[in-house]
Amino acid sequence: MSKISETDLILNKDGSVYHLNLLPKHLSDTIITVGDPGRVYRVSEHFDDIEFEMNKREFITQVGTYKGKRVTVMSTGMGTDNIEILMTELDALVNIDLKTREVKSRKKKLKIIRIGTSGSLQDDVPVDSHLVTDYAVGLDNLMAFYDLPMTEAEEEIARDIQKKTSVPFLPYIVKGSEALLEQFGEGMIVGNTVTTPGFYAPQGRTLRTAIKYPKLLEELNYYHNKSGDFWLTNFEMETSGYYAMARLLGHEVLSVNAIVANRIKNKFSKDPNKTIDALIKKVLDRI
Repeated sequence: MSKISETDLILNKDGSVYHLNLLPKHLSDTIITVGDPGRVYRVSEHFDDIEFEMNKREFITQVGTYKGKRVTVMSTGMGTDNIEILMTELDALVNIDLKTREVKSRKKKLKIIRIGTSGSLQDDVPVDSHLVTDYAVGLDNLMAFYDLPMTEAEEEIARDIQKKTSVPFLPYIVKGSEALLEQFGEGMIVGNTVTTPGFYAPQGRTLRTAIKYPKLLEELNYYHNKSGDFWLTNFEMETSGYYAMARLLGHEVLSVNAIVANRIKNKFSKDPNKTIDALIKKVLDRI
């Protein structure tokens, strides 16, 4: 088995992976991820104790226990580029021998729950609700650099979205973990989440710049497939990267979203922290 080169798998002096600065012992069976580094502490404040903390760039990690269960929580920053780094290095920690630089013959499957904020694309997905993502729709270009397998149904929806909207390229569509949806999704709205490569123009916002696709928000709101059972419910900036990298690497990932804005009604949550904290507690209690 060939060794992975030092420039492909970069390690720190202590043997930890380059960006996350973690060792295999720092990962629990279930990992919670958040975008905002400050939100790590809003998760860990519920822990019984904290055994480890690492701060590296936007990647902040804490390991502790919640009701006797060991939990790793970590921040990612924003965007699917950060998610590619996160997922690749988490996989390396469990599926590559960091000393020999060889891929392990026996693979480990991680369980990762993303707790994020999101904007609603539909009238009936209200502000302050919790939504679990069934399918992710990638409007970013991360998967242009990978050979992502999609099902026939996913490819059909991708072509249909490109045809019926202003999107000038073929998006990618990926289903999340059914097992984790069953474990964590009870009582939440089940939706299909659009992931964009930015917060302003890619999500239809304009301040002082003209945007190229001014009707995109409306088109995403109205979109449904031929059979009428696939609608786009919300959008954010990471979920498609999670779901696609999970499929490529063989891990279980689920994205749960605190809906803090309704873009169709132009409403924003009066207390987004309350909505986020309720979602954090809900996820912790279901681990």
